[in-house]
Amino acid sequence: MRFARFIAACLALAVTGTGTGNAVAQDAVKIGIVVPMTGSLAAIGREISDASKLYMAQHGDTVAGKKIELIIRDDAGAPDNAKRLAQDLIVNDKVNFLGAGLTPSAMSMAPIVTEAKVATVVMVSGTSVVTERSPYYVRTSFTIGQQSGIIADWAIKNGSRSAVSIVSDWAPGAEGARVFEANFTKGGGQVLETLKVPLANPDFAPFLQHARDLRPDTLFVFVPAGQAGTFARQFSERGLDKSGIRVIGPGDIVDDDDLPTMGDALIGVVTAGMYSAAHPSQLNRDYASAYKKATGHRANFISVGGYDGMNLIYEALKKTAGNLDADTVVGAMKGMQWESPRGPISIDPRTRDIVQNIYIRRVQKVGGEPWAIEFETFPAVKDPVKEAAEK
Repeated sequence: MRFARFIAACLALAVTGTGTGNAVAQDAVKIGIVVPMTGSLAAIGREISDASKLYMAQHGDTVAGKKIELIIRDDAGAPDNAKRLAQDLIVNDKVNFLGAGLTPSAMSMAPIVTEAKVATVVMVSGTSVVTERSPYYVRTSFTIGQQSGIIADWAIKNGSRSAVSIVSDWAPGAEGARVFEANFTKGGGQVLETLKVPLANPDFAPFLQHARDLRPDTLFVFVPAGQAGTFARQFSERGLDKSGIRVIGPGDIVDDDDLPTMGDALIGVVTAGMYSAAHPSQLNRDYASAYKKATGHRANFISVGGYDGMNLIYEALKKTAGNLDADTVVGAMKGMQWESPRGPISIDPRTRDIVQNIYIRRVQKVGGEPWAIEFETFPAVKDPVKEAAEK
């Protein structure tokens, strides 16, 4: 036991010693991003990697007189891998910034990030509590609550009264279901049951059948990006696309990376999301075009988390004139605002969380392909979980 504590202390000293001290001494700025590049959620890592590289290609690899070096590490979606890789990036690669991916990985990295004092951009995770795990976490992705609460309010306003929730069995799914139910019941609706689907290798069919047997008027669905295609196929196979049950959810279920291959299964589905590749701004048209040209596939909401994450790092470096002290950098990030391909966004100076528009979108065929077409905007939405806790 004493030996274990001794080793842990040595590692802590190594991390602390190589964190801010080497950051100041280096001429180059190293950004280490930890995301799944293999496994069932590999598409998420690919989108972050592609978007980060596109940002650098468009904006150059020198900021505030310092050369930018991007390092991508594959955690395969495993939290233990993410923790080990983050430590390796800090101790051996001497990174100045980290990029965090999925919720379990971001949670596992937090103690190391805090000990080493490394400014870290949360580019994927949508679980509210993640940014509270380290004072050096700043989010450019989204929170599930931002979308789940708004889609519940929209559903009630448009006649929904009974719902069944189908969510992936992990922290974001639990949070999405909880926020949806709170808003839905507050508006006079009833959630008949919440069904939790295993995250790894999910089979949605039995859950869809059970939901259908309960005969709700609305089905609230949350599955992570990369699994939407499987859900859509099984949804159609079970005949729910013709059942008359309204399907709603956060934007993940109509992920732009999956939509082109979904056929007509989700036509008419309404979601609340922070980004659609069909967002009608010139900035987004340019971004979506450049992303498609560089990668061969459609830009999606995961990709803009990476793209805006790189922008946040670049702009913070400009604001600090290249000062790499983590507290100074995070201080520069707080309150920062800019125009993203998704629309206007900012960093809440109190929570270090993203503030952004949430759009109500309906899946429609345009040019022979399904797209999430925006028809209503909720501007400058903060994370409702943190806002409720503050009251």
